[in-house]
Amino acid sequence: MPSFDIVNKIDHQTLDNAINTAKKEITTRFDFKDSKTELDLDKKNLIINITTENDLRMNTIVKIIIERMVKQNLDAKSLDLSKDAYQSGAMTKKEIPIKEGIEKEIAKKIVKEIKDLDLKVQSSIMDEQVRVTAKKIDDLQKVIAFCRQKQEVWGLPLQFVNMKS
Repeated sequence: MPSFDIVNKIDHQTLDNAINTAKKEITTRFDFKDSKTELDLDKKNLIINITTENDLRMNTIVKIIIERMVKQNLDAKSLDLSKDAYQSGAMTKKEIPIKEGIEKEIAKKIVKEIKDLDLKVQSSIMDEQVRVTAKKIDDLQKVIAFCRQKQEVWGLPLQFVNMKS
């Protein structure tokens, strides 16, 4: 029976490359000359740590990271920019977690909205992904098109993997 998985994953090596490219750009930019800016990626916890002198530079660094991610074909929606920067002495720090996986509440919404399509498909939640199965591949392709339209509403960059027929 044809099936596919709806997931939210990011390629860790490509993310590391994007962060390293952003570091290089920051060190060569004139407006960051003589600054004590640090940019690190915690690969284990998937958190980007930024330390710099002021909010203006912080905003510039975040924009550079987003630009580098887009150039590496990574979706910038996987960055959780909801946390604000905080002062630590004379420096401003910010932690940007990377969102991976589909949370249970959003997965339930996805399953419910797929069922509301009135297609002959079954969708189920498996850990941090949603599996969709059907008798016809055409129905699965309709579900993929629907999910691509709705991913802005759900606030997740979705990928469709393991397509089996």
